[in-house]
Amino acid sequence: MPRPAFEIAGESIAAGTSANIALPVSILPDHTPVALNVQVHHGKRDGPTMCVSAAVHGDEVIGVEIVRRLLRAPQLKSLRGTLLVVPVVNSFGFLSRSRYLPDRRDLNRCFPGHPSGSMGSRLAHIFLQDVVLRCDFGIDLHSAAIHRTNLPQVRISPEDPFTRQMALDFGAPVVLTSPLRDGSLRGVAAQAGTPMLLYEAGEGLRFDEMAVRAGVAGILRVMRGKDMLPAKGIARAKVAPHFCSSSKWLRAPAGGLLRTFRAEGETVAQGDVLATVSDPFGDVETDLLAPAAGILIGRAILPVVNEGDAVFHLAKLSPTADEATVDDLSTQLETDPLFDEDEII
Repeated sequence: MPRPAFEIAGESIAAGTSANIALPVSILPDHTPVALNVQVHHGKRDGPTMCVSAAVHGDEVIGVEIVRRLLRAPQLKSLRGTLLVVPVVNSFGFLSRSRYLPDRRDLNRCFPGHPSGSMGSRLAHIFLQDVVLRCDFGIDLHSAAIHRTNLPQVRISPEDPFTRQMALDFGAPVVLTSPLRDGSLRGVAAQAGTPMLLYEAGEGLRFDEMAVRAGVAGILRVMRGKDMLPAKGIARAKVAPHFCSSSKWLRAPAGGLLRTFRAEGETVAQGDVLATVSDPFGDVETDLLAPAAGILIGRAILPVVNEGDAVFHLAKLSPTADEATVDDLSTQLETDPLFDEDEII
């Protein structure tokens, strides 16, 4: 007996086919319609339903490129179950190259939303109800904010074995336990029974090749782990990720010109000099020291800082972590056989 069609927005997608579906969201003041565009891949064989989303924050464009490459991956021809992909959730911010919606709201604080609420509330309601909650689980793609960059990492909920296993399958260098926030997609979806893995990598309004490759590989590995794709052609992560239970931003001790001496992905010891802030004359220099041992999972890009600006994001490592493991993870991202340029371009 053939698998039933997947129904969405009044459309039926037959098993073994795919379709682009436009969910109406709004109309701009110049009467241009805005839609939430979803690509549905409905496999011939039964399996779970999964969503992958990007650009909840409009300036976090790296997820859009990850989605583009994912949809060209030859492994999807053997899909079991159903995959819902939304390359751009926040079209308003994406077009204006802004993190926010036109009313300056953060979409990732508008969930679960309401059909008659603010623009962000309406968009959050449509995305949550028509896409996310139709799924068994999902992956939401993010990057650092503008003028910052993140080491590839995934965020999981405390004491959640399902997302922990997803994180292990994904194979990012760092897994950070992060509390659920009120109004966030991850928090509201988890409460409704759809666990979401959050991937962070790269910087706002920029592509980072290693971060893109890690994202594509991680999604395919999760799909393999959930029996949505066969094992052939999808290598497991060669090195176990670091699990970090907490993190903190280290801030500029003074205003001036920032010279950084360490990069994201490096492990540091307590007391290591991470950066120096100098006044423009060079008369006064103030060092930024690591307050504890850990791994740098994010950093600022701009060399000009005010006192108190976030400079490094330091995560606490497990007692057994070492720098060699971090180096091995970087090598894995550069040499993974998933990234044949003739297959995923």
